[in-house]
Amino acid sequence: MAATCMSDDAIASLRQETRDIFYHGYNGYMKYAFPEDELRPLLCKPLTRNDSNPAHVELNDPLGNYSVTLIDTLSTLAILASSPSPSKDGRNRELQDFQDAIAALILLYGDGKKGRGGQGLRGRGFDVDSKVQVFETTIRGVGGLLSAHLFAVGELPIRGYDAIEQEKDGRQGIFWKNGIVYDGQLLRLALDLATRLLPAFSTPTGIPYPRVNLRRGIPFYENSPLNTDAEHGQCLVGEKGPADSTETCAAGAGSLVLEFTTLSRLTGDDRFERLAKRAFWAIWERRSRAGLIGSSIDPETGQWISPVTGIGAGIDSFFEYAFKSQILLSGISFDAANYSIDSPEAFGAAWQEVHASIKRHIYRGHSFHHPHYIQVDLQTGAMRAFWLDSLAAFYPGLLALSGELEEAIEAHLVYSALWTRFSSLPERWSTATGNIEHGLTWWPGRPEFIESTWYIYRATKDPWYLHVAEMVMRDLKRRCWTRCGWAGLQDVRSGQQSDRMESFFLGETVKYLHLLYDEAHPLNHLDEPFVFSTEGHPLILPKSSRRKARYTATPTKVNTTDMVAIPSIPSSVSQAICPVPPPILPLSISATAARQDLFHAASLVRLHLMPKIGVAESPILEFTNDHPSVSQPDLVSPTNYTYYPWTLPPELIPANATSSKLTSRNTFDLSFPTLPNMVMNAAALQRSSEGILINSVSGLRLGMVREPTPKFPGEPVLDEFFRIYAVSNVALGRDEKVFLSESSINGFNPIDPHFSKIRDTEMLDLVLDLPINEKDLDKAINTDGTAEQSILQFTSQLFTNAHSNDAKADGSNLMSSLLRGLSDMKSLFSDSDFDSNVSAHASLSASSSASASATSSPTAQSLPVIRTLLPAILPVGPGAAPLPNVPDSTGDLDLDWNSIYVTDTLCESPLPASVVRSHQVLVVKRGGCSFSDKLQNIPSFPPGAAALQLVVVVSYSEQQDEPIGTRMGSGHAGGRDGRDDGLGEEGLVRPLLDKMQKTPAGMPRPHPVSMVMIGGGDEIWEMFERAKAVGVKRRYHFVSQGLKISNLFAL
Repeated sequence: MAATCMSDDAIASLRQETRDIFYHGYNGYMKYAFPEDELRPLLCKPLTRNDSNPAHVELNDPLGNYSVTLIDTLSTLAILASSPSPSKDGRNRELQDFQDAIAALILLYGDGKKGRGGQGLRGRGFDVDSKVQVFETTIRGVGGLLSAHLFAVGELPIRGYDAIEQEKDGRQGIFWKNGIVYDGQLLRLALDLATRLLPAFSTPTGIPYPRVNLRRGIPFYENSPLNTDAEHGQCLVGEKGPADSTETCAAGAGSLVLEFTTLSRLTGDDRFERLAKRAFWAIWERRSRAGLIGSSIDPETGQWISPVTGIGAGIDSFFEYAFKSQILLSGISFDAANYSIDSPEAFGAAWQEVHASIKRHIYRGHSFHHPHYIQVDLQTGAMRAFWLDSLAAFYPGLLALSGELEEAIEAHLVYSALWTRFSSLPERWSTATGNIEHGLTWWPGRPEFIESTWYIYRATKDPWYLHVAEMVMRDLKRRCWTRCGWAGLQDVRSGQQSDRMESFFLGETVKYLHLLYDEAHPLNHLDEPFVFSTEGHPLILPKSSRRKARYTATPTKVNTTDMVAIPSIPSSVSQAICPVPPPILPLSISATAARQDLFHAASLVRLHLMPKIGVAESPILEFTNDHPSVSQPDLVSPTNYTYYPWTLPPELIPANATSSKLTSRNTFDLSFPTLPNMVMNAAALQRSSEGILINSVSGLRLGMVREPTPKFPGEPVLDEFFRIYAVSNVALGRDEKVFLSESSINGFNPIDPHFSKIRDTEMLDLVLDLPINEKDLDKAINTDGTAEQSILQFTSQLFTNAHSNDAKADGSNLMSSLLRGLSDMKSLFSDSDFDSNVSAHASLSASSSASASATSSPTAQSLPVIRTLLPAILPVGPGAAPLPNVPDSTGDLDLDWNSIYVTDTLCESPLPASVVRSHQVLVVKRGGCSFSDKLQNIPSFPPGAAALQLVVVVSYSEQQDEPIGTRMGSGHAGGRDGRDDGLGEEGLVRPLLDKMQKTPAGMPRPHPVSMVMIGGGDEIWEMFERAKAVGVKRRYHFVSQGLKISNLFAL
């Protein structure tokens, strides 16, 4: 089908053009810049580090004076060698260039051995006085050397190359025609380079410092453990230089697993794998409550520095390595004791969790013109900025690789339209203004967009993506060509060139272009767990390590007790399957070109507003006749933006095709009048861990959006609701709540159609006062017994439990509860009879389940009390009775009912009459008989304050309908790790009391008993056994125009 819209000759011609593009840059580098790091294509001179200006990190971080471009290019030469250009003598020019490049490196930097051969013309290994970035050196240097080694020894395929190890004249290895006997020189050099990076991992958190000197280590990080030992520390007297910034990015610190694991498995030195995994999980454990990863972090404190996050710069490759680590590690040995951090499934689970968080908080769907991604608040997910950056163009490719194909295609359309508009990708572009953001106009030849194009083409085989790649190639040749190489663009609008050919242009951009047009390439059909690193270097663990490990990995030295919420391994990780490509419409060729939302992306990018462009001038014009990298189509520029890519032939556009209507976003602003003597000020709004507390509505504006009720895939939308996304000028995240204090809503018209307060007829909260038991104290006290840390942990526990799951206590009451708990705790920790108190209370809480819990005891009252809210559901049916007429339990007031009786299922026989006359709350287990039968086993009793008021039925997880789980204190389904804790309300179904309540004698009950049901099983059962008192707190919600406001709550 691809041949139908692009002939074999056309594809072969484009494939040859990619070779010409590569060799124009490669020959220019070797002629004008080698052995320095990069080429200045405008001046035809080498580009080196700016040692006179250490702050010039854009240059100094990747350039280390070790021929970066040549190392970064080796794997591209190996890939081209599988499809060599035609030659009269039949030689494989690309393979010879690959082997000659390796010979040049060995000549300069040695063979990695300790003897004479280890000394090169420029040094022994990479012993250079260069301060480089750990991340850039790993992905360009270490990764480039490892990938080339894997090609050299045959672990990665080169068509026609046999990596046969031989022994001749006392030498053993793979004999090449250029005289090199390859015996692992690149692997030893990679080990040398990576070893020089290890000092950067000497941090308190395991997150590496951003930079290291390849010769001197890290004397500029004075707080490192390497530098704090006066006697054995790294720094000598007078050697410590100016302190360097410790700020690093999540991508730089957490994206080392692929290269370092490959190095460890090839050499048997497990240090690299352990440290890289430790760094990854150290970043992971610090993700926010919203499940998001920040862009910059301090490796000494572990604190996030930037409050804004997204999917692009500073974060991008962390997501990439989470998923690709699962692929690379599959089938190899790991330490079973650390399954949750060493196994491939652990990395797969991390990707699935973080992808879900991105989809919930960063992704904007069809109601925002066309799906794309924005920048949000790290902690809440609230929108903060609206720009797309060119680095984020990698994400559609990662989505396609992980099986999220529809989302990948949607996201890629935006970047395709953006490239069509600018003939490149600006560093940042704003979806809000339609303009380039903050003057970031450059494109340095980045590969991310063409990388994603290759991944999606491999998943769909849709010829549309071949034309996208052709567009990139035409624009690149027209705008970036220079006499001796390829320049980046300093301004994508004017075409102003920058005098730098980044190493990744030959190492990645041209590589993915070539693979797009080389359908028969071995890597396009390799059915092995190999991956491309974030620098585009293919990596695979040797087959021998999958059959039998080269070494037994020792347990990592990560303190796993300090790690929070390491991802549980969902079954979907091991059961994931690749989706089939989108079906092609009849009489069409491209499913993408026929999409009904194709022009939604074009509209988002404002292609329809772009003027026509004539044929642009280009320095390539004077070389059109005698240069092999130039072809006639390169002189053609887009003349209109009706379709994109602008290279798309008309026959791929479906006849009489239509575009679907843009989805409108139904928003509604609810504005409150300014009340007399009331001014909107900072005190009117208070931020809490759950959202925003409103103390005054005077002059307030609530921005609301109409959304469908969350549903399972395939189910129809039965209802809609409003969600508040902004309070005045404060943006909210999707999971943030808005709380109205009681005083702020007094005097409202209860029947106002725009804003009404309604009592919830399905759900309420039970309020329990729980004395601290021995288990709680064990959690609070450290193993070292230090009071200071114990108090800090205990305070955190009190605060968490004092906060309701809907944060229904206002700020003052919450603080009162916390202070009261601290006061009790003070006496508790200073009491000399601490052990006896614990023992006495333990015996108290172990009372029989068939007796009422104690309500007063000097021992029990000497212990602090935690007030906990439990979600409960009300019954329906003829036997349902209203709740007792008691006030809501709010603040720190005493609860209404303090006599509790706990029994079993209440199915066998009636209760003693004395129980219901002297106990206000009856707790029974679900199951064994119907709800109506349970109530019929309750004897008749005269109503009274001390008599039975409420029956609580405790449900167990196996009895609930697939509970999603609402974590107490989190206020939203599932908590951060998505695990069900059994205390959830989502799985509760309203109990059916199918007949009128009757007494044990079968007579109609004159005073029906109120009943509720809660989940939680044994954990909740144990709470009621030791509860001191119980109360109820009714739930209320607000309605506007007949729709519930889902995240607005009354206190």
